[in-house]
Amino acid sequence: MVIKVYIASSSGSTSIKKQQQDVMGFLAANKIEFEECDIAADEDNRKWMRENVPDDFRPTSGNPLPPQIFNEERYCGNYEAFFDAREDNAVYAFLGLTAPPGSKEAEALSKKGQM
Repeated sequence: MVIKVYIASSSGSTSIKKQQQDVMGFLAANKIEFEECDIAADEDNRKWMRENVPDDFRPTSGNPLPPQIFNEERYCGNYEAFFDAREDNAVYAFLGLTAPPGSKEAEALSKKGQM
């Protein structure tokens, strides 16, 4: 399974740039393998991302903006959903991955299982 982060390398928005860096920095720091898919440099990436963000997660007007996160072809969410999962120590579940032993998420899951 490959986590794919759809980004725009030439975005004029500092907010989008910071969100992209935040997602990719977190994944790299936690040794979660991922692939950057640049929608600014590759029209196929842009088209695929726009077609595969579910209707429920699309903005009311315009196209979905990066970063958008997928596990292979399964939609995980946008930056806000990623941020919420990170705050809840649930990033691995958000990404559809198994939390590694010793991680905060694995510890939280084991505590829930003991209740």
